[in-house]
Amino acid sequence: MIAESDGVGTVPSPCVSVCSIDAPTGLCAGCYRTLGEIAAWIELSGDERRSVLAALAERRARYGQAIAMRLADGKR
Repeated sequence: MIAESDGVGTVPSPCVSVCSIDAPTGLCAGCYRTLGEIAAWIELSGDERRSVLAALAERRARYGQAIAMRLADGKR
């Protein structure tokens, strides 16, 4: 990965290859990003990527258990 002056190359994707969008929340069950965030990732600056990453822990804490239960039940 090539590091750029704004740090884009140093901000890795949070994708964990569990790509399933949870319908009630609109979040990916693996990385907790929205479809818009996933689609835009390659175009985001380093600061924008860090901003998305900063929101993921709160989303995981808030929605993670419910998403995991729906995923386990086959209800996405």
